[in-house]
Amino acid sequence: MMVFGLIALIAGAASALMFASIVSGALISLVLICLAPLPLMLVAIAWGPLCAALGGLVATLLIGGALGLPLGVGYGLAIAGPAWWLGHLAMLGRPLADGASDSDAARLQVEWYPTGRILLWIAALATLLTAGSLFSLGSDASSINEAMRRGFARVLSLMGETNVTENDPRVSLMVTITPVLLAASQMTTLTLNLWLAAKVAAVSGRLHRPWPDLSSTSLPPMTLVALCIALAFSFFGGMIGIVAVIVTTVLMVAYALVGLAVLHTITRGLANRAFWLAAAYVIVFMFSVSLVLLTALGLADAVFGFRERFLRNRQPPPLPTS
Repeated sequence: MMVFGLIALIAGAASALMFASIVSGALISLVLICLAPLPLMLVAIAWGPLCAALGGLVATLLIGGALGLPLGVGYGLAIAGPAWWLGHLAMLGRPLADGASDSDAARLQVEWYPTGRILLWIAALATLLTAGSLFSLGSDASSINEAMRRGFARVLSLMGETNVTENDPRVSLMVTITPVLLAASQMTTLTLNLWLAAKVAAVSGRLHRPWPDLSSTSLPPMTLVALCIALAFSFFGGMIGIVAVIVTTVLMVAYALVGLAVLHTITRGLANRAFWLAAAYVIVFMFSVSLVLLTALGLADAVFGFRERFLRNRQPPPLPTS
C-alpha cells in the first residue's frame, strides 16, 4: 500500500510540474503541457485507475496551492479527469468464459473495451475541452470572437512594428481557424498520450492485457451520422455553429486516425511495407493537407468496408470437400 501511494504521489507531482512549467515562459513548456496527462495515464494503465485518481488529486492540490484555485480546478478538469478516464477505459474488459485455470488462457478470454469506442471517447473529451476553453472567453459567440480578436491583435502588434487593429484580415483568419486548431490539437494530444502510456506500460511489462490490434480500429456506424449532422450545423452562426465546428473537427481527426489504420491494413504483404509506412508518416507530418486524404480514406472505409474486403480477398480458398 505504501508503494502504491508513493507511485501515485510521484505521478501526480510529475504531471503537476509539467503543467506548471508554463510559468517559465520557455518554448519547451508547451511540449510539457501537452504531455502532462502522460504520467497519470501510465499509472492508470499499469497500476489501476485508483492510483491515477490519487495522483490526479495530489497534482490538483499542488497546482491549486502554488498557482491558485482556478488553475487547480482547470487542471483537474482538463488534465487529470480525462487522463484517469481514458486510462480506465484502456484496461476495461469483461470475461467471456468462466472457470479457466491457466492465467494466460484466462487473459485471452477477456473482451477488452474496443479501441474504436475509446477513440470516440477521446473525441467527446476533446470537444468538451475545446468548448470549455472557448467558453472561458465569453458566454456567447460575439463575446468569444471579440476576446479572440483583441488577443490576436495584441499578439500581432507585439510581433511586428506596427499597430494591428482588430479588423485586420490576419486577425479574422486566426479567429476563424482557432476552434479548428484547438479541437484538432486536443484530439491529437489525448490520442498520443494514451498511445505513449500504453506503449511504456507494455515495454515495462506492466500492461496487463494483450496489445490491441490498432489496424482494426473502427468507429461505431452512428459516428458517420453524427459527423454529417455536425457538418450541416457548422454553417450556422452563434454558439451552435461554434460547437458544430468543434464536433466536425474532432470527428474528422478520428476518421483520419482510422485512415491510418486502413493504411496499415492494406499494406500488409508488401515487400517494402516499413518503407512505405515510414514515407506515409513523413508526408503526414510535413504536409498537413495529407490529413484530408487520410480522412477521406477513413470515411471511405466506413462506407464501403475496404479493410473487410481486403482481408476477405487475402484469405486462402476453401479446401475441397471431396
